[in-house]
This record gives sequence, structure tokens and C-alpha cells, in this order.
Amino acid sequence: MFRCMLRLAEQRWQCSVRCMSSAARRRRALRSAFQVLEQPLQPIHQHVYEANLRNSIACRNKYIELSEKVRKGGGENAIARHTQRNRKLMVRERLRLLLDDEDFLELSPFAGLGLPYGDIPSAGCLTGIGRINGLWCMFIANDATVKGGTAYPITVKKQLRAQEIAIQNRLPCVYLVDSGGAFLPLQSEIFPDKNQGGRTFYNEAIMSAMKIAQVSVVCGSCTAGGAYIPTMAEEAVMVHRIGTIFLGGPPLVKAATGEEVTAEDLGGARLHAEVSGCVDHFAWEEKEAYDYTRNIVSTLNFQLPEEEEDEERKRKAEEEPLYSSEELLGLAPKSYNYSLDVKMVISRLTDGSRFQEFKALYGTTLITGFAKIHGHLVGIVANDGELSYPATLKGSHFVQLCDQRDIPLLFLQNTAPTTALTLSTTQAEMNTNHLKAQGSMMSAVACASVPKITVVIGGCHGADSFAMCGRAFDPNFLFLWPNARVSIIAPGHAGSLLPPDSEQVEDKLNRRLKEESSAFFSSSRLWDDGVILPQDTRKVLRDCLDIIKQQQYQMSTEKLQPPLLRI
Repeated sequence: MFRCMLRLAEQRWQCSVRCMSSAARRRRALRSAFQVLEQPLQPIHQHVYEANLRNSIACRNKYIELSEKVRKGGGENAIARHTQRNRKLMVRERLRLLLDDEDFLELSPFAGLGLPYGDIPSAGCLTGIGRINGLWCMFIANDATVKGGTAYPITVKKQLRAQEIAIQNRLPCVYLVDSGGAFLPLQSEIFPDKNQGGRTFYNEAIMSAMKIAQVSVVCGSCTAGGAYIPTMAEEAVMVHRIGTIFLGGPPLVKAATGEEVTAEDLGGARLHAEVSGCVDHFAWEEKEAYDYTRNIVSTLNFQLPEEEEDEERKRKAEEEPLYSSEELLGLAPKSYNYSLDVKMVISRLTDGSRFQEFKALYGTTLITGFAKIHGHLVGIVANDGELSYPATLKGSHFVQLCDQRDIPLLFLQNTAPTTALTLSTTQAEMNTNHLKAQGSMMSAVACASVPKITVVIGGCHGADSFAMCGRAFDPNFLFLWPNARVSIIAPGHAGSLLPPDSEQVEDKLNRRLKEESSAFFSSSRLWDDGVILPQDTRKVLRDCLDIIKQQQYQMSTEKLQPPLLRI
């Protein structure tokens, strides 16, 4: 009798929890009456604005040029071989068949350009986040037109970053595998270390244990290390005739045994669907494989808001900024000395150009406050000058406040080009206090458990960049504007670190800094998640905030369990 009563009480409690969580989803956000930021362009800004605009147009042209280069993949001959001889779809066509719409946040498209071992467009794989059946998913798709899908060190780095983002934001992962394995001449940079090739498989296992779904589509060659991706995924789909899985292909079989065997007999879709059990779904053609994948994603245990309810919420909450986003091109500083008031940038990103400033009269070289972007409440931390002692104290306070309230943080980074010199005892004392406060802000940022998004709108230099949630401080997403500079000190300021009479060394170092600090140099080495145009920033932030929020709709996340083992 007691057990029955206990079971009944437990069922009622679970029912009440479900009702409470359902009511919580229907609950509306608190109303806000944030102040409107009146930040129109003034005649006094014209000279700086026009100089910035000319620089932004040049940067945009470079962005367009590199985008076209990346979209060509491995070139015309490789594309012809891929589509005509091998009868495969291009990687972007595959995504179009999978996605609900064109709303796709591509990550690090310029990765792999201009590296010491040559150009590897898009690092040989396309990564990004898009929707299947309304659910945001991470996509990791090999581009076999680039070096036959061979994995270079930058390819591995890009795949690991995509998995890291998926883990942080609990995004289901879809792998489109078409890979020839590792590029052997660079094996020492691909195989042995912790964050190299093997980490991909480790992450797959850990993600499955965290109940982050893994789905793999074998739509091409799956050789050597690439063979473990589908076999470790929770569900795998394989395409007849174009998909193969084996550790060593027919040439290795012949070399080892003298036996001649076709790729289809050795590791084709029919073999793995009927005999080995390595894959779960057999598809006659690619389109059927992507239909299977969409159906698999529909079985994941997410309860998304009703479309009508979600659209109504967004329509009520969203309010376009009062100023055009195109004006951000003239607000993107060509150098630190061309920076305008950062509130002008904020007023072109937030809903209705509204902003509730925090500690407005204290530490004025750091702007902090609350705003909404496409209906999402965020805490904004933005550089507006050198990060002084009071500014860092203010930053620490605000970051902890947002962490206390579970409000995502948005960092708009434009740090000073170099650290202040110590020329007197008074200056030494000030620098010491600044150092302590800077350490406090770094600790606050590092320990904040809320999602963090960083956009470098100008300079990313020195220790100030760490306090402003640079790459080392693990933001959920980090993007650069094309005008951004990333280096320990800004180009032209090398002299501040060198002894007198070092003109030749200084000139050489400044030239190197100018080349290596550009946004495109940074993005090609995956020091960020991509270069975005200033006028697209609001849309990118909307997608990021939607993606971050999705994890609250997963019905079951708590239980850590061993990964699903295949037959």
C-alpha cells in the first residue's frame, strides 16, 4: 500500500514538473523600457567616418574575392571529376537537400588559405549550423574536390572546433563523410598529439554520452581514419555505389595479398548494410540518404516551441534599430585612432536602438549595459578607449552580474594598440593597480558560466583582449570584422617594446605585424569562427543567440551514460 502511494506521489510530482516547465515555456519575458541611444552621425564625424568607409569597402572587396575563391573548391577539373566521373553532388548541394531553408551560419570559410603547405580552400571541409525540421544542427561536411577530401592539419583543427561548438551548445552533429584520410607527408601534425586526429573520435564518444546526437552520412570514400566517423555515430546512412568504408582500399589489398577486388565488394553500401552491420540505412541515391537523415533528426528528443507561438513572440519582441546597419561600415575603425563612440555601434545592433547602461559615469572607457537583439536579452561589454583601472573593476562587476542572472554576454572588442609605458613611480603604481583589476576581470570572464559571444570590431591586442573574452577565454562564438587586427601589439607600435636605435628591427617587425595581424590571416589559421561583414552582424548574433537558446528545449540531458556501441 505504501509503495503504491509513493509511486502515485512520484507520478504526480513528475506531472507537476512537466506542467511547470510547459508553463515556463509559455511565460512571457518581463517588459523593458530601455533608453533609446540617440547616436546619429554628426558633421564632426565625417572625416573619420569617410576614412573608415573607404577602408571597409577595400576590406569588403577582399572578403568577396576570397569568398569566390573558396566556393570554387578544388578548381574546375576537380569539380568535373567529382560530379561527372564520380557522379556525386557538390557539398553545398548536399546541404541544400538537408536544410529547411537558406538560413545557414557557415563557420570559418576562409580557413586554410595561404598556409605554409599551400592553399586548402575552406580547410577541405565545410562546417556550419543550420536547421533540420526546425532543429539547429552542426554540419561537418568533407569537400572531396579539395585534395580528394584528404585531411590536412587545418582540416582536423576545423573539425575539432565544430565539435567543440556542438558540445558547448548541445547541438546534434551531422557528418557528411567523403574523405581520403590523412595527408601522410604531414602526419606528425595530424596524428600524435592530444588535439589532433584522434580527438575527433574521442569527441564523438563523449558527445553521445552527453546525449548529443551523432548522425553520419557516407556519401563518398571513407578511408583509413575517416572510417571511424560513421562507425562511431549513433546512426549511419550509406549511399549505394558512391559510398565506401574501409581502412585500406583495393590497391593496398592487391599489394598485400595479390588479390584484385572492387571498392564496392570490399566496402560498399550493400556489404555494410547487409553483412557487417556498420551502417543502419541503405540509400540507392544521395537524395534518399538525406531524406533518411531528416527523418532520423525528427526522432531526437526535443520539444521546440510551436511555430505560430515562436513567430508571434519574435514579432512582438523584435524592433529594428533606428539607424541603418550599413552605417557600421563607416564605424569600423581602420586603426585605433579612427575609433568613434562605441555607442554608435551598439545603437545599430540592438532592438529599437535601446540600451540600459550600467555604471554610466564610472570607468567610462568600458561601456556596459543590457539590451535586446532580436528579442534576446544580452549583457553588452564594449571597449570605448583604453581599459583603465576603474573600467576593469566595472567590467568585473558587470560580468558577474550577468552570470548571476543567467544573461548571455556580448563582447565588442577594440582594445588599445599597446600597453601603457612605465615612465615614473606614479605610473608604476597605477600600472600595478591596473594589473590587479585586469586579473580580476579575466577571472570573472573565465569563470562566468553564461554563454559568451565576442565580435572583434577593431583591435585585439595584448592582455586587454583576454579580459574582453578573446579566443583563449573560450567564447561560444568569436567573429571578426574584416578591418580587425589580431596581434600582441598593433602594427606601427613595435618600437614601444624595443630599445632605442632599433629602427631596422622595428621596421621589419612592424611589416610582419601588419601582414600577420589582418583578419583574413587570423581566420585562415582558425583563430576565430569566421570573418563577418559589419552590416551582417545583427543577423549573425540573432542566429547565435537562437542556437544557444535551443538546448533548453532538449527533454533529457542530465544522465551521463556510456556511448551507444555498434555491432
